[in-house]
Amino acid sequence: MVLDIETVPDTVLVPPDWPPEKFPKTAWHRITAISFVEAGIRRDEVTGTEAYAFRCCRSGGQPGWDEARLLRTFWRFFESGGYRLVTWNGRSFDVPTLLLRSMMHGIAAPAWFQRGTKWAGYGHRYALDWHADLMEAMADFGASSRLTLDEGAALVGAPGKLGAHGSKVASWIETGEIERVRAYCETDCLNLSILYLRWAFLTGRTCAANHDAAVESLIEYLDAQRARRSHLGAFLDAWMSARSTSPFVGRRRLAVDSDVA
Repeated sequence: MVLDIETVPDTVLVPPDWPPEKFPKTAWHRITAISFVEAGIRRDEVTGTEAYAFRCCRSGGQPGWDEARLLRTFWRFFESGGYRLVTWNGRSFDVPTLLLRSMMHGIAAPAWFQRGTKWAGYGHRYALDWHADLMEAMADFGASSRLTLDEGAALVGAPGKLGAHGSKVASWIETGEIERVRAYCETDCLNLSILYLRWAFLTGRTCAANHDAAVESLIEYLDAQRARRSHLGAFLDAWMSARSTSPFVGRRRLAVDSDVA
């Protein structure tokens, strides 16, 4: 599960004297969208390498749902599967926000705390089979400088934020453009998925053939969705137009790239 959330300041909790230019504390963020890319993982018993099969890219719940309903539904969905979570800065922001806002609403999240072992589980910083905060992993957990998601996407030729930014979420919410927020959140998940695939190849988690097969399956998924979800088609077009960096590592770009772009 490649996860991202969008939030706005909770005007009830943010103190009146809090400087407007200062980022609010984690618990003071009201969640407006929870989006994810879901993929299956198949591990080769001989080589230990992984293959990934993309299933969907979507946002949880319905556009009109309040925060509590979004959270309640998310944790029920999370507990129904055995997920490896992939985030960008998720240990510092996304996950604490999900947990603290759930606590505020009286919603339990036992799977997060009770699954795993004393030595490995969702809360363990270095247990990347459980929760891979890719921003941390790519910076060697603080040994190197951290990239933004947009900078990481540019590194591997992913489209990045396509001119949007998280700072616009509050104004979109004010004008009732929740679908725009959800679409933006989903494209962040897609950027992170592409980045994770390349990191998985770098670290030996997957081989070139499996990496490229996963990329091809993601391209096919996005192309199939473009008719009814235009932001996914726009993301694919921008990705395929980045001619400086191939999305593949083991072979040349698909001959049909020009057709899907």
